[in-house]
Amino acid sequence: MEFWRVPLDAQAIEISRGEVHVIEDRCKGCGYCIEFCPRGILAFSARFNKKGYHPPEVLQPKSCVNCHYCEIICPEFAIYSVDLSSLQPPGL
Repeated sequence: MEFWRVPLDAQAIEISRGEVHVIEDRCKGCGYCIEFCPRGILAFSARFNKKGYHPPEVLQPKSCVNCHYCEIICPEFAIYSVDLSSLQPPGL
């Protein structure tokens, strides 16, 4: 999406980046995380988990903005995201 104007402080705003983790054996394959991800980074995988469902897989890991919406909407608590800036040592 392209906007016709840019905020004056656009360079000062840091967009958080996240890393999505899926606990595959908890997933029941409902697809809520896939359908409601605002960035569309998830899709059903071709493999099966122990329950016989297709868990989600991350298609575009660099596009995650760490909104935690997948965590909030998952009824089985099978997915979570981690802030990548907290994983990097200070000064990098």
